[in-house]
Amino acid sequence: MTRPKIYIDGQSGTTGLEIRQRLADRSDIDLLIIPEDRRHEEAARKQMFEEADLAFLCLPDEAAREAVQLAEGTGVRLIDASTAHRTAWTYGFPELDRNQEERIRQADKVANPGCHATGFIAAVAPLSRSGLLDPETVLTAFSLTGYTGGGKKMIAAYETGKTPQMEAPKAYGLDLNHKHLPEMMTICQLKQPPLFVPVVDDYPRGMLVLVPVSASQLTRKLTLEELQSYFSRWYEGTAVQVHPGNPSLFAADKAGTDDLELFVSGNDDGTGFVIAARFDNLGKGACGAAIRNMEIMLGLPRQA
Repeated sequence: MTRPKIYIDGQSGTTGLEIRQRLADRSDIDLLIIPEDRRHEEAARKQMFEEADLAFLCLPDEAAREAVQLAEGTGVRLIDASTAHRTAWTYGFPELDRNQEERIRQADKVANPGCHATGFIAAVAPLSRSGLLDPETVLTAFSLTGYTGGGKKMIAAYETGKTPQMEAPKAYGLDLNHKHLPEMMTICQLKQPPLFVPVVDDYPRGMLVLVPVSASQLTRKLTLEELQSYFSRWYEGTAVQVHPGNPSLFAADKAGTDDLELFVSGNDDGTGFVIAARFDNLGKGACGAAIRNMEIMLGLPRQA
């Protein structure tokens, strides 16, 4: 049986490099490696697209759009890790609903979710897409991430040039215009952008996305136990693990894995809840998610 050929366009970036490392030892695919001195040549990249069955685009947004044009007509299937196509292509979050994995399986172009967006969507989509959340409501969300989510420049700053300031958490995106907002709104079918504040801290990997939800934002009254049961039923049989509430959570407990844990917490009187998603920003938040989408698209067994 012929093994599918895989190409990574942008193999030297943080996401591309980890995908390459994780695919290198797989026996069920053939990894195409473009020579380092030719990775910017259009002719060499075009040849890779022509030879590959599936390609990962691990590039900045504009470069990803150019890569799609370069791959046009080659027949290669694409998984884009940038933000360029997340509201246009098939969204690569197989747990979104009961039909999403099949949509990914049949798609030629899949947009890999953003790391912050993965946690937000895992927490909000079951409420918004079922009508339990008023689509006009304005949600607030906070996301704590390790510094590897910022790419090579941020990794170098934390690991080789860290200042005393960087030993404490840094909130950013305070203009409330984060690049993940369009996919958060589109996939969760929200009419208003969430008030989203990301925070980066002095640890390498791991992410915790927190979404407080007031009972007044829901379309019907639910107890905490009912909400927990609802999330458990929604994600039953998927890779998302739903847990009862926890009064405190460490952000990096799922570092080094492709798992996503969801915690449904709140007060006893049902007036307020906190939906928390915990995962690895480079696992389920990037590389692990991309590889799982590859497996679904090519009919390959899941490898941890």
